[in-house]
Formats: sequence, structure tokens, C-alpha cells
Amino acid sequence: MYKDLNRIEQILFDVCALFLLLFYSYAAVVSPAATQYHRGIYVIITYVLVFLVYKSKSTLMRIVDYLLISASIVTLSYWIYNFEAINYRTGIETKLDTAIAMVGVLISIELARRVVGPVFVVIGVVMLTYGVYGDYAPDLFSHAGASFPELCVSIFYKSDGIFGIMANVLATYIILFVLFGAFLEKCGAQKFFIDFPLAAVGHKVGGPGKVAVIASGLFGSISGSAIANVVSTGAFTIPMMKKAGFKPHIAGGIEPAASIGGMFMPPIMGAGGFIMAELTGLPYSRIMLVALFPAFMYFFSVFVMVHYVAKKDGVIGEKSEHSAMEIFKKEWYYTIPLVTITIFMLYGYSPGYSAILGLISCIAISWVRKETRMGAKEFLEAARNGTESSLKIGATVGVIGIIIGVLTYSGLVLTFADIVIDLAGGSLVMTILLIALASLVLGMGVPVTAAYLITAVVAVPALTHLGVNELASHMIVYWLSQDSNITPPVCIAAFAGATIAKANMWKTAFSAFKFAKFLYLGPLLFGFVPGFSLDGSSTDIIKAFVFIFFGTWLYSYILSGIWIQTWLGFGKNKAA
Repeated sequence: MYKDLNRIEQILFDVCALFLLLFYSYAAVVSPAATQYHRGIYVIITYVLVFLVYKSKSTLMRIVDYLLISASIVTLSYWIYNFEAINYRTGIETKLDTAIAMVGVLISIELARRVVGPVFVVIGVVMLTYGVYGDYAPDLFSHAGASFPELCVSIFYKSDGIFGIMANVLATYIILFVLFGAFLEKCGAQKFFIDFPLAAVGHKVGGPGKVAVIASGLFGSISGSAIANVVSTGAFTIPMMKKAGFKPHIAGGIEPAASIGGMFMPPIMGAGGFIMAELTGLPYSRIMLVALFPAFMYFFSVFVMVHYVAKKDGVIGEKSEHSAMEIFKKEWYYTIPLVTITIFMLYGYSPGYSAILGLISCIAISWVRKETRMGAKEFLEAARNGTESSLKIGATVGVIGIIIGVLTYSGLVLTFADIVIDLAGGSLVMTILLIALASLVLGMGVPVTAAYLITAVVAVPALTHLGVNELASHMIVYWLSQDSNITPPVCIAAFAGATIAKANMWKTAFSAFKFAKFLYLGPLLFGFVPGFSLDGSSTDIIKAFVFIFFGTWLYSYILSGIWIQTWLGFGKNKAA
């Protein structure tokens, strides 16, 4: 999309990309907490770049684009520079305050429409309608209602609206980690993430499928997007799986099933982990520790499933030219950025500060090999790629602010827990199933990170009311927010895998659904096994880990169907 811009627009984009990198790097070192300037400047730059990149086609509408850019700068700058004054006159806002708020809210809906599509427009309009006409809603959801200007003032200026949790986390952590991911890819680490598992397990039973699982785990934790993970690693692993003998729909299903696991894998966990830290008030290092074993079990379940499916179908990979140890000895330094980030966060440094150190280490290790050395041109390209990758999630800030702002204003946040508990009859299993359904429906139209944040605000109180600890409750919602990527009928990551594999989309989707079965088992374990989220004594935690490990192996073995072939004699194994 950057290449579609004219020269002046490209220069503006590059200036904004460099400013984002330098400003938020400086901010992460000097002030870990996001002020109104950090949030406001990030939102302004995001809005400007979205209207540049997702531009209209006709000349007349391009003029409208620049008018919207100007309006975005004016409204958001007004919020930044009048932040304290507006807070002091809460409830007695001026006519100018109100007009700015209304324009800002409407622009945020248009912004999301361009990037995410019409679904966000529908959600935004429905929520605004509910906010204004809440007194006409059924008794279960009714509230006093408000005038449209009054509602916009609340959404635009209050801390739980457009400049709320999502903007705060984006400006503090996510933008830096997205940029870090771009620099890590630029320094050549992605090749190591594929070459090493290829040499380690590529020649085993189902080797190419196992390579996809390991590579997706390594790359997925820093890509921030399951779809991006499928497209990047899948472009290599899916053809390799097909060549080895996996059926096209199986190869296309393994990659997305493995790719969504990157969202659970420390140290970065996509963007959801940072939002979780913000919502719970816990240090991110704690989030990482709790997420580690469940993430490992997710990949273990996919890995075991791949092994038995490959064994049943007689799929064996080819031996690599180099051993895993040889590759590791030559390219071990590519692990330095991830190790650096992990160590510094575990020692209590802020995620943003750790990301900066990781980014610097990417630049340093790029100079080990001549072909990957990062000069000024490569530095700019990495900053540009990272900035462009951040736009899709940044564009959702406004509508997410509308949703959460209306839910808070109407009081539905407080009553939703009671509604869910009543519908579920007080059953924790039914409550988790209802949350899974809500996440699936919401995830069909919005990015999974947005689906997590919106669902968490209303669903976590219901889970904690039923006795689940707060962090485990967030983990339940976060895991379930990923289901729309691989669960029919709308499963974009699975469809991306099917496209690369040139396979039937529905067969691929159901294959991904089968390989990712731990995605649906994990939330139940978070809800019913406290040790799964490190809640309890050391003995309880160790017992939980042991039983879950062997239970996952048995679960995967049964679902693979190889026991039918082995025990009942339907066919013979071709692979040893």
C-alpha cells in the first residue's frame, strides 16, 4: 500500500514512521506511563496515515480524504492541549467542546470502515443508537439514554472512551513491539526460525508439519497476527508439507492451527498480553509466566496431532543438508533479541524499555552477515513496515472506544455479569460456552485483539463471580478471542492457509479446527484447574502440569484417529 502513495505522501509516511519510532523509544526510556501527549500523538499519526494509505480512488474524494486528515488533526490536538481544562469543566462542556467531540467520534467510525470494513460501522452505529435510545431497550438492557452530543462528549473525553485502555496500551507497548517485529524480520531472523526446526525435525515422521508448528511458535509470538503468521511462514511450510505427502487441506489446516498459538506464546503474545497487564494491573512478567505452560501445551497438542496424523498417512520428511546443531552454532545470535526482551521484562523493566533494547540488538546482529546489514535505507524500511503493520489495529481505537464508552455510560458493564450468569444458570461450563460464542461472533467482524478487549470488559466479572481468579478469567477470554481465526464459518487464518495450499476452504477450515482443539480445552482448564494458571501450592501446580501433559497427549492421540487404524486393523502404517 505504501507504494501506491505519491512521492510527497511517501515522504510524509516515512517522516511519521521515523517519528513514531524515535518518539516512543524516547518515551519508553524516560516515562513508561502514557500521558495524554503519548496517546494523542499516536492516535493523530495513526489517523493521518490511515487516510493516506487507505485512500479514496477519485480525485474529488481525495480532497475529502485531506479534509478528514485536517479534521482529525484539529479534533485530536484540541483534546491534547485542552486535556486539563476539559477535565475541570466536566459536565459543563462548552459548545466547542461538544462540536469537537461529535466530529471526533464520527471520524473514528469512518476510519475503522476504511481499514476493517463495514462491520465496524454497523457495530459503532448500533452502540451509539443504544446509547441514545437506551430507555426504549428491553428491561434487561435498558438505561436512561442520552442525547447524541452528550454521549459523544462522554466517549471522546472520558478515560474509558476513545483515549482509553486501547489507546494507552498501543502508545505504551504495542507500537514498539510491532516495530521490533519488523526489525527482527529485517535482520534475517525469520530464516533462522524456519531453518533450525527444519534441520531438527524436518526428516522425522510428519517432519514438515512439525516444522510448521515450531516455526509458527517462534515467529508468531512477535508477528502480532495469526494471519500474518500464516502468510509469512505458510508460504514456505505449506508447499513443503504438500510435497512430503500431506493432503492439501491438512497442510493448509496445520499452519493456521499452529499460527494462532503465537498469540499465546511469551515473550510478546501478540498484543493481548499487554492489554491484559493493563486491565489486571499485574506486571507483564507475571502474565508471561502464567502464559508459558498453557502456550507450550497448545503447541504440544498440535505437534502430537501432526505426528499421529502423519504416521497414519505415512508422511515422512527429507533430511536437511545441515544438522540442527550446525545451524544453531552458526546462527544462534538470532535468539538474542527475544532473550534480551524476556530477561529484562523478568527483571522488572517495562515492556516498552525491553522492546527498545530488543530492537537495538536486532540492528546489532544484522551486521554479523553482510547481506543482512542494516544501514539507513534498511532502518527506514523496517520502521516503515512496522508502522504500516500497526495501522490495522490502531484504526480500531475509535470504535473500541465507542463500544466501551457506551457500555460504561449505560451501566451494562455492571449488569452483563448478572445477565450471563442467569443465562448460564450459574454453570461455569455454560458461561465459558456463552463467552466462546460471543467471541466467535464478535471476532467475525473485528480483529481478535479488539474482540478480546471488548469481551473482557463485560465477561471477566461473570467469571470472577463464579470463583475463577481474575488472571485466569482474562486468559479464558483471551484464548477464546482467537477462535474466529480457525472456527467456521468465518475463519480468515484458515482460509489464508487454504489459499496457499490450493485446497478446499471448508475442508481446510475444519482441519484447522481439529488441529487446534486445545484452543477450546485450555479455557476449561483455566476455569476448573487453578494450577494451570499458577494459582495454588507448588504441589498443586506440579500435579496439574503432569496430568494435563499426559491428558493432552491422550486427547491428541484419540482425535488423530490412528488408534482406529492400529487397534482395529484398518490399513497399515507406512511410517515407522
